[in-house]
Amino acid sequence: MKTIASKGSQRRGSRARRRFRGPLWLAASLVAINLAVMSPAVLNLAGADEPGRETPARPKLARLPDHVPAPDDNPTTDAKVELGRQLFFDPRLSGDNSIRCATCHLPERSYADGLARSMGASGRPLSRNTPTVLNAGWHSSLFWDGRAGSLEEQALGPIQAADEMNQDLDELIEELAAVPEYQRQFPRVFGRSVNSQDVARALAAFQRTLVTSNSPLDRYLAGEKDALSAQARQGLELFMGSAGCIRCHHGPLLSDGKFYRLGVGRDDLGRGSVTGQLEDRYKFRTPSLRGVERTGPYMHDGSLATLYDVVQFYYRDVPSRGPAGLPLDIEPLVDQSFSDIDALVAFLKSL
Repeated sequence: MKTIASKGSQRRGSRARRRFRGPLWLAASLVAINLAVMSPAVLNLAGADEPGRETPARPKLARLPDHVPAPDDNPTTDAKVELGRQLFFDPRLSGDNSIRCATCHLPERSYADGLARSMGASGRPLSRNTPTVLNAGWHSSLFWDGRAGSLEEQALGPIQAADEMNQDLDELIEELAAVPEYQRQFPRVFGRSVNSQDVARALAAFQRTLVTSNSPLDRYLAGEKDALSAQARQGLELFMGSAGCIRCHHGPLLSDGKFYRLGVGRDDLGRGSVTGQLEDRYKFRTPSLRGVERTGPYMHDGSLATLYDVVQFYYRDVPSRGPAGLPLDIEPLVDQSFSDIDALVAFLKSL
């Protein structure tokens, strides 16, 4: 699960160096776990400080904050959340009134849909896997390619997309404005009649209430030593240590929010389609691992069916370059034992 920022020969160290590094990470992570019991709010990635050198910030695991921040121009209120909830489940948001936001973001599937790729308005599978919207209020960028910087900006994208919900915004406003309940709610919540920007604000407010909480990992970080099974604790040691997963999956969301090229899929330009930069082609945002057991299939294209498949993906050897000959941001765990995969999966299920 290691991803790295260096390129070319720097990216692929010798097997001897990887074997040497693994035990050091593992031993150090055991120290970190013991320290976390004494200071349970966070679990730090361990490593010895070098005397005389500034210590860089270390990746850590942490519990989710108590509150989801909202922008100043869209404070969260109960009435706004209720309006957003109604809109989220309203098929009028699609062009033919057959698709809801909740069609692809099902509450019973942890606000994903359990499909490799959802079916859109065209009747064909979409190009990317549907991510969960749980905890989306903490993300600094949204969509697999990061093209939206807020939930308000994100909300209208799928509604207007021809291959997703295929709804014209002017027609949507006409439809919603004809509904007596919306005629009353929008002026009460926003002080004005139905408009597209307030539709986005209400949807964003509702999505900020969709959070995970009190997972076994959260309870473990709070000091409940038995919240994780022995196998999950072993997986935690690997996650923070020799497997290196924490390098990209850290913090409260278990995501660094950055974009990486892993060699998954060869037709989707990913982040490169947003920035237009060659160096961003085929890169996708690190997904949050919160609730990950219930949000498969995995990867941006839904190509990996199970968590075991995901972990095994990082254990196989890979070429140094991916689509279009661009270097991959990944270091295969070729010196790790496949017997560790079950422990890592047990830990992922605790999230």
